Amino acid sequence: MAGRSNAGIWRITGGAGAEIDQHSHLCHSIAVTLFRLTLQAGESIFDQLVYAAKKAFLSGEFQPGQAFPSVRTLAAEFKIHPNTAHKVIQHLTQERWLEVRPGIGTVVAEIPEARPGDKKRLLHQQVEQLVVEARRLELEMDDVVEAIEEQWSKFQKPQEVNRR
Repeated sequence: MAGRSNAGIWRITGGAGAEIDQHSHLCHSIAVTLFRLTLQAGESIFDQLVYAAKKAFLSGEFQPGQAFPSVRTLAAEFKIHPNTAHKVIQHLTQERWLEVRPGIGTVVAEIPEARPGDKKRLLHQQVEQLVVEARRLELEMDDVVEAIEEQWSKFQKPQEVNRR
């Protein structure tokens, strides 16, 4: 990797409090985005990286067509086994978040449309986990709904203003 750039540094707090920094690196004349991840105990490295990547895709930090780090780069950056890095990229590719372009490498794809069952799975599994934890913490439903609305608004795309 030829030079690190501090332009474009950002911080994301992800699942289980994972923090990520983004740095642009130049690799084979292609700017590649890397993550800095503070691993959190109790959640797998794989899950934390997949979650952080999806969050970056949805928030617009990664743009369609942008180069995604290679297995070797991810493994070196996070000091993880190359098999784990490969598993992350393979999973994101199978879920259509990434695509492999011959002669170019792995790039960010357009945000994939939901598959049948994705919504049902989310609404059942994830919401159930949220409710269980909220009940454990003795939160009120209004507090949970307010927190969901706050997070939801962070991912809203800015609407264009009609100027005449």
